[in-house]
Amino acid sequence: MRDYHINLFYSDEDGGYIADIPDLEFCSAFGATPEEALREVLKAKEAWLAVAREEGGPIPPPRYKPVIYQTA
Repeated sequence: MRDYHINLFYSDEDGGYIADIPDLEFCSAFGATPEEALREVLKAKEAWLAVAREEGGPIPPPRYKPVIYQTA
């Protein structure tokens, strides 16, 4: 089963970790630790999908687009 890709990164500006799901517009969360940010974004994902279902809105399929960084 495929699921939505989650970005997780530390934000100096916010002083904590941000998790977001690029395929679900505006679906993101904050946490003091990476684990907390991940827990929170999973809650946000469920809420995002529930609202989309209730409102009959489109639910985008999960797409994984890895970014490959190369070092010189």
